[in-house]
Amino acid sequence: MRTFLIIWLGQFASLLGSELTNFAITLWAWEITGQATPLSLILVFTQVPRLLVSPFAGIWVDRYPRKYLMLLGDLIAGLSTIALLLLFLTQNLQVWHLYITGAINGLFGYIQGLAYAASLTLIVPKQHYARATALGSVQMSGTYILAPALAGAIYAATGLTGILCIDISTFAIAICSLALVSIPQSQAIPLAKEKNSFRTSLTFGLKYLWRRPSLMALLSFLILNSFIDSATFAILPAMVLARSDNNPVVWGTLLAFFGMGGLLGGVTMSIWGGAKRRIHSVLIASALWKLGIVILALAQRNATKIGTALFSGFCSPFPESANQAIWMSKVEPEVQGRVFATRFLLTQLSSPVGFAIAGPLADQFFEPAMQPGGPLAQLFGPIFGTGLGAGMALQISIFAICGMLIAIGGYSVRRLRTVETTLPDHG
Repeated sequence: MRTFLIIWLGQFASLLGSELTNFAITLWAWEITGQATPLSLILVFTQVPRLLVSPFAGIWVDRYPRKYLMLLGDLIAGLSTIALLLLFLTQNLQVWHLYITGAINGLFGYIQGLAYAASLTLIVPKQHYARATALGSVQMSGTYILAPALAGAIYAATGLTGILCIDISTFAIAICSLALVSIPQSQAIPLAKEKNSFRTSLTFGLKYLWRRPSLMALLSFLILNSFIDSATFAILPAMVLARSDNNPVVWGTLLAFFGMGGLLGGVTMSIWGGAKRRIHSVLIASALWKLGIVILALAQRNATKIGTALFSGFCSPFPESANQAIWMSKVEPEVQGRVFATRFLLTQLSSPVGFAIAGPLADQFFEPAMQPGGPLAQLFGPIFGTGLGAGMALQISIFAICGMLIAIGGYSVRRLRTVETTLPDHG
């Protein structure tokens, strides 16, 4: 576990720096525009390059040293942050610059993440797959706890400049940690000896999954879940800020408690290892997580919002860790790069759609409809209130309830319900 922990610590530093920047940039973009659409468009531009490169990224990860691919991801991300800093110092930073840097970070960050995910199978013993992926949730949750408080204090003292400088230094830490370790590489078949052409290699992951109906069932659930999550979380920061008079402390507090819950959930998962049948963690925890989002949209009191954020955060690591453990157990290490890339491509194809429609849907329909005297205010006003942010709260609740129904309905699909028993583990 030494190699895993060294990489984990380096990436934790990098994630913390990135989350500091994301928090500050979200506040900056909201203050400049006052609309949800720019925030959701940043996510669109971040996601689309990942989808375009994913078929090729799987081949690269299976063929080339994964350590160097991970180093490349950190290096490019650091350079894009330097570009943001220079633009800000010269007073030339605009919202569209965030779209470009988001696209660059999304592209190379995806290659890095895929190389890391495919390496875990060879770094971590099989019995610890769920624990290792749970520690990844601990990593993310820890950044949610620390980043809002640190970002608020640093932003007040140094502005955006100090936060971007810290982000750049954390990328240096991540690069140094990767340089210290040796990452195993699975035995790949040389290109010249393959029976199939490069074009066939691009479709390898899809063919692999098509021959395994149980994994296709799990993949279908992930596709629907991805759309629901993207449409929900694209406007969640805007909703919270709108309903708190643009008070960043409220959003930062909710992020911190969401992270605290995720930290507790991740630690619980890493110690416990999860349910014997991991599909229960995937479906039940997904439904509970989205129930918390509905309550968060309904809540008027800060205490209720905080408690709900803690509850949702606690549930969030379970479906992610259990799902990844299933895939790591069922897919052979030497083809995980291509198969995981195909999984990402298919599940995330729906994400840009969710990101793209969430902002305009809120700004053009739900928000006007929930203003006093609006067409939906009389029906839903007693539940969600009226005025700024009420329409986004209604929109988020509708999507989250659909996600709950999809998760619960997953038990009616036999291939999904029995994915762990109908398909043997590799090896």
